[in-house]
Amino acid sequence: MAAAPRCHVDRPLRAGDVFELPPGSARHVQVLRLQPGERLRLFDGRAHPGQPGGLDWSAEILHMGRSSVQVRVDTAEPVDRELSRPVSLALGMPANERMDWLVEKAGELGATAIEPLICARSVLRVQGERAEKRLAHWQGIAVAASEQCGRARVCQLHPVRSFRDGLRSPVEADPAAARYLLSFRPEALALPAALAALAPGQGLRLLSGPEGGLSPEEEAEALAAGWQPLSLGPRVLRAETAPLMVLAAVAAQG
Repeated sequence: MAAAPRCHVDRPLRAGDVFELPPGSARHVQVLRLQPGERLRLFDGRAHPGQPGGLDWSAEILHMGRSSVQVRVDTAEPVDRELSRPVSLALGMPANERMDWLVEKAGELGATAIEPLICARSVLRVQGERAEKRLAHWQGIAVAASEQCGRARVCQLHPVRSFRDGLRSPVEADPAAARYLLSFRPEALALPAALAALAPGQGLRLLSGPEGGLSPEEEAEALAAGWQPLSLGPRVLRAETAPLMVLAAVAAQG
């Protein structure tokens, strides 16, 4: 299974299933010039009982059409390439291609979820149908990141919301998760100390601003709502770099 191409399918997988791959995966198989009888690895990105990561499924190509690829699912193999704790990112969205890059790299580094927020200093302000299209685009980037890095789970992109909605109404309520916002305040806790203080497996929810950071009013509101200031050191990092530093530090914990 290790050398076979790997594709995500948005449907539960079971041994013996026969179906056509979604269009994107089918195009990938055709570009690789694979033939009936050759094998793929498929994953559905879902949680499975007793599996901390997920499952990769071996599948055989049964038929190649002009624009369709039919496969049969065979056996499953456990895959666990997740972080030692769930990490969700509440992000003041950086603009355009920077947000694309951030979603891709966060997915590769193991982020559980991304909550795109519109902040006072946000350059990117998408709403309505445009927001829905961007969300679908970002989710596709997250899927491709998991295909590439070998994760059996996919970082979940939540709908775009205002800063205040994201601050006070988490999309996934986890009372045990530690909540930190990136800050230059003198009392901010250093990243190594913050991670060392977490219980094994405890979740982490990180709030990070857009270009220019959170406004003083937004930071004060977050602190009043119970978020703790977190320092990444004296350097001023870009909006798309700072959250990745936290993910990399969590990954380095093993």
